[in-house]
Amino acid sequence: MQITYIGHATLLLEIAGVRILTDPNFELTLGRLLPRVTAPGIALEKLPVLDALLLTHAHFDHLSFKSLDRLPRDIPLFAPGVIAAWLVQKGYTNAISLNPGEQVSLGYGSLRIHAGRATHKGSRYGFDQWRSAANMYLLESDAESAFFVGDTALTDETHQLVEQVLWSVNRELDVAMLPIGHAPAWKRRAFRRGHLTGEDALTLFELLRARAMLPYHWGTFRHVTAGAHDAIDKLRTHLETYAGRKQVHVVEPGEMLIVDDISARRVRGG
Repeated sequence: MQITYIGHATLLLEIAGVRILTDPNFELTLGRLLPRVTAPGIALEKLPVLDALLLTHAHFDHLSFKSLDRLPRDIPLFAPGVIAAWLVQKGYTNAISLNPGEQVSLGYGSLRIHAGRATHKGSRYGFDQWRSAANMYLLESDAESAFFVGDTALTDETHQLVEQVLWSVNRELDVAMLPIGHAPAWKRRAFRRGHLTGEDALTLFELLRARAMLPYHWGTFRHVTAGAHDAIDKLRTHLETYAGRKQVHVVEPGEMLIVDDISARRVRGG
């Protein structure tokens, strides 16, 4: 399995012979004002042939229409049902509904993608609460597994998709791809209702019993209340005394995490 960090929540996964791109966002700004501070780890026009796109929710940083417009329209685009229906109405006829509890197979059945419900209000504009659905995805073959949570809070149920699909058949998770964020003290409680801090991500990593963790959602866009690298700087400091620090792989944009039967290591992307 190979996972390349492109930026923010955009990762290129190569697993079971299938190439998947998550939450594609290659824009130079977030909205109209917030600049991108690091170029995409792979330029959109340099992407390999893709087998599927995974979309978790409709927020601007995860659903980029400009990026979707530059990708081929024959790539299946899996999204929560209400988001997929909206995308089809907007002309993205490759959008396919994948709701929590459902699964789809790719690569002649070699890869299964399971959808779960994330704890995150993902409506695009605030007033469109009917579009607030947010997915997380577990990808697994007979030999490998990876968990991509999009955006979510840490709850008693966040690990249940892994429990139901993997633990129930005596399998363990290989890689947990988890977002990390930073919020000032006055915003921290509200932030954690729908996001993971670095500390929350490490707690979830332990609950998931994964072999490796790859943190994302950092180093891409400058936000109103946080710099692009605040979350990863804080996580790196925390990792200095974290017992499982060798299992946490901070992959820079353009770097690749290779996970094989016995190890996980970072390398420069191709």
